[in-house]
Amino acid sequence: MLIELIELDFTDLGWALGMVAIAIGLSAWQGLGLEGAIAIAAGRTLIQLILVGYVLAVVFDPEGKNPWLVLAVLAIMLTTASMVASNRISKKIKNLLPLVWGSIFISTALTLAYTNLLILQPDPWYEPQYLIPLAGMILGNAMNSGAIAGERLVSTVNSSQLEIETHLSLGSTPQQAVKQYRKDAIKAGLIPLLNTMTVVGIVTLPGMMTGQMLSGVSPLDAASYQILIMFVLALATVIATLLLTEGLSRKFFNQDAQLIKW
Repeated sequence: MLIELIELDFTDLGWALGMVAIAIGLSAWQGLGLEGAIAIAAGRTLIQLILVGYVLAVVFDPEGKNPWLVLAVLAIMLTTASMVASNRISKKIKNLLPLVWGSIFISTALTLAYTNLLILQPDPWYEPQYLIPLAGMILGNAMNSGAIAGERLVSTVNSSQLEIETHLSLGSTPQQAVKQYRKDAIKAGLIPLLNTMTVVGIVTLPGMMTGQMLSGVSPLDAASYQILIMFVLALATVIATLLLTEGLSRKFFNQDAQLIKW
């Protein structure tokens, strides 16, 4: 028989905060210089999650469910993820944010539509219990994979100017000249997810599966949902990195097919 979820009060969270204090102490002891960074990260985690908890409590209210409110939350999440990924890729490339936003939006929308319409089929379709957690996981992974792939493509192209211009002078199109760099960037962006999928359940228990089991869900049901999540993330990250690197590779050339170094 499954036990009920153990609720955490402020005292429990205080003890949890003690682990951060220990981490800060270890950093100071070893002279790592990470005390401030750990403290700021812990503070942001605490404040952000408490605020999100209050917001989602309103969104998840059975008597006040509103599709526009759910979509507003998703829009904020999408925009934030896009800004973070854009900043990690480059701060020099013009109009990069719309490209990143569009790539992540399309990948998230397509995978959510597939999952909701064909698999989960929640009623109503905007049921926040399913839509928001799924979107959050998709956005987080698309953001990370897109940032890795984008940064790799930018750095590789910038360091391979002579080789690319040689290909262009021999008659290659801009897309042909950077084709291999784009492939390598996509592979780099997908490595974290592929590594996770390879060892999931053996080395790691993902957050969603762990959370469900902690809340009393059957391990088999939790495993089924985690399988769904991993496949959703695989599709979303592939779409996001494909779209982002395709659009990004076009920004390296002007209308005369000349290489632009950012």
